[in-house]
Amino acid sequence: MVRLTNSIPNADSCILGKIFLIAGVLRRSSFCNILKVKDYVDAAVIPHSKLTAIFMFAAMLAALLFPNLNVFGQASAPSIKGFQASGTWLNSGSSSVQSLQVSLRNKRSLIQFAEIHPAYPIQLPDKKSRLWIVAGSHAAIWTGTFIALNHAWYRDYPKSPFHLFNDRKEWKQMDKAGHVWTSYQLSRHSAASWKWAGMTERQSAWYGGASAFAFQSIIEILDGFSEEWGFSIGDMEANLIGSGGYVLQQLLFKEQMVQVKYGYNPYDYPDDLKPRRDQLFGTSLPEQLLKDYNSQRYWLSANLKSISGSSQLPPWLNFAFGYSADGLYGANSNVWIDEQGNYFDRSDIARVRRFYLSPDIDLTKIKTKSKFLRSVFFIMNMVKIPAPAIEYNTSGKLKFHPLLF
Repeated sequence: MVRLTNSIPNADSCILGKIFLIAGVLRRSSFCNILKVKDYVDAAVIPHSKLTAIFMFAAMLAALLFPNLNVFGQASAPSIKGFQASGTWLNSGSSSVQSLQVSLRNKRSLIQFAEIHPAYPIQLPDKKSRLWIVAGSHAAIWTGTFIALNHAWYRDYPKSPFHLFNDRKEWKQMDKAGHVWTSYQLSRHSAASWKWAGMTERQSAWYGGASAFAFQSIIEILDGFSEEWGFSIGDMEANLIGSGGYVLQQLLFKEQMVQVKYGYNPYDYPDDLKPRRDQLFGTSLPEQLLKDYNSQRYWLSANLKSISGSSQLPPWLNFAFGYSADGLYGANSNVWIDEQGNYFDRSDIARVRRFYLSPDIDLTKIKTKSKFLRSVFFIMNMVKIPAPAIEYNTSGKLKFHPLLF
């Protein structure tokens, strides 16, 4: 016998209470140093934009810290082949608890039950502890990233009222491609952790995508209160494409038929332009891996067997479409003024878009009994496997690359 309990203690007030509690803590934390909320003695006069930012962040944390909280109402007793289930509602004050006695015939039926009825999570004791570990880890990573960014990135720039920033046309959209890749990979890894914690395929997909999108949203909120940048609608659109793309595929196909991957090839900067590179993209390899748009490459890697349905193709064989741009020494043009006030005009350097076709490998489709190798393959699948490629660019040239990353 497997006992399932779906507890809904006055759901609306419960979730709101947790959000208000977390918001109260945030108001006294370093989060409000950035928003300058502590300058207001009376909470009633805090501007709406700042209150919205606090409650958005509080709602995100509440969703992660209390993932089992059901705010969508009560579900009816389930019925499925392989189970004999009966449910009764037990009312006690403001709480409603539905208890189900389920007779399990086989493990497959249990999994099928969980997929069809996510409102009745089947959790063994160790799964509950895993759920708290994953939720706590997500919250800790969020908070740690927020504090680190505040001190390392935003501290040296003046604060400003919340404002928007339109950067859709900058950097030949390479930064937007980076946002798509980042949010997609965060969704993929977050969903894997939620699934490890005992969630079903659908639940883990939704929580993974929501966690990644929320994480990226925090950075955009910080940008919105910085005079140097602003809240970028274009970045949020790219974040939604990456996270939404992962969730949609997982819900429709229960697999990632098309994955977003990363590639890098160091751009050959002329000696006289290396100071500009260092100013824009940093001096260390980790910085340049993250920020050097001239060296980055992004891929959409499609699994041929999953798309075609052919049983003759190996399950790991992919075909990838890639994009990159180079000759970028400024967001919109190659004209700039350096820190010493010197004027530079390098409009003679072409800003080129490049498109690629190349075979690829889905490492997660390689069968192995080793859990360690499966973990390694899962992580390595973030990047494109080096392979021959054909390139077409906006200079009108068609090129062949014997090996391209």
